[in-house]
Amino acid sequence: MNSRRFGIESFYCRPGIEGAHEKGGVEGMIGYFRRNHFVAVPEVSSLAELNEMVEQWDRQDDARRIGSRPKTVAEYFALEQPLLLPLPEEPFETGRVFTPRVDRYGQIPVRTNRYSVPIRLIGKRVRVVLHASHLVVYDQNVEVARHERLIAKGAVRLDLDHYLEVLVRKPGAFPGSTALEQARSAGRFTPVHDAWWDQARRIHGERDGTRALIEVLLLGRHLPHEHVVAGLAAALRAGAMTADAVALEARKAAQAEIEPTPSADQLVSGKPSATVTSLHEWRLAHLPPDTRPLPSVTPYDQLLRRRRTSGGDHREGEAQ
Repeated sequence: MNSRRFGIESFYCRPGIEGAHEKGGVEGMIGYFRRNHFVAVPEVSSLAELNEMVEQWDRQDDARRIGSRPKTVAEYFALEQPLLLPLPEEPFETGRVFTPRVDRYGQIPVRTNRYSVPIRLIGKRVRVVLHASHLVVYDQNVEVARHERLIAKGAVRLDLDHYLEVLVRKPGAFPGSTALEQARSAGRFTPVHDAWWDQARRIHGERDGTRALIEVLLLGRHLPHEHVVAGLAAALRAGAMTADAVALEARKAAQAEIEPTPSADQLVSGKPSATVTSLHEWRLAHLPPDTRPLPSVTPYDQLLRRRRTSGGDHREGEAQ
């Protein structure tokens, strides 16, 4: 099936010693790659990390010369590439397909494990494509979830984003949720989130502060995660514990990556960019000038002189 898809014409090599040279160059390179890069076995945390390492080794191998040949591997490939057929536009699907039903907890069973999907899909059947290192969930033809594949049996993988619509109505369930615990372990819920959340609960109360944090997490559906974290940090420094302030700072962080950095002359002549600041600090900075004279204690000195005079007259009357 692969040969038909990629337009490959298969043929048999000559058997025996006469055809021994026909495949040695291909299979020999596999042994070369294994001996030079997989001895000792590399230690990685995931299959994706290993694939990135293999791609890096491939790029490094482009500069290698085979034996005494005058050109490098990359130079020979540049000569051969125009003679190759183009790849099909659609990638070849190698995953295994399942069609589980979403249970009342917003989870689907795949093999011996469970994975979360958006809560709106409860009761519906979805299509799951299971690969060696990850799985993708589709609602009809729309991708709705993507998870790293679980290796252990009976495990659960939850995405906090899938439950935000429910948690914003029931914020009391947020602090002890398994999805939050897994988000912390994965590094998606950072110490900046915790610091902003603590301050928001201190100002708005437990329920409203948690709801404000969930509204901030919903921003992650429209803005990159790193920009939301930058917005949280900026809003925390300014004491702005609202989702709107975080959204403003997150969009500014995104805009800063797109726009070029202004030069020193532009910074001197141009207007400074607006930042979220404390309302109390803003009011103090915009108070009108105080033109009143400095206070004086002279009137009080006059009162003291009067008191001495009246006190002296009273004592003289007693002596008489």
